[in-house]
Amino acid sequence: MLHSIDTTQAPPPTAYCVPWVVTRGDRRHPVVMNAGKEPVDFVKVLRSDLSESGAVELWGQVLPSETVELCLCDCDVDQVVVTIAWFRQQDGLEYVWRFVV
Repeated sequence: MLHSIDTTQAPPPTAYCVPWVVTRGDRRHPVVMNAGKEPVDFVKVLRSDLSESGAVELWGQVLPSETVELCLCDCDVDQVVVTIAWFRQQDGLEYVWRFVV
């Protein structure tokens, strides 16, 4: 349904490309890189499996071009889903992205 634009309201946020690139050369040790142009803050990684080795990793701030290797040795890589959550400095919002190996 079409509706008129209310010029008194703030425009919707612009699209934001997910900054992560995953290299899967070794499925048990994928490498995650911040391919964005800005640092991301308070990065945490959650795994869908609930292994005792810890399903949550805290990375803190990840700078542009910085890489972090995940160790998935203790899980079934065909079943695990990795979720990355981070805050963007520009708007202070939390973003979430998921991937499978």
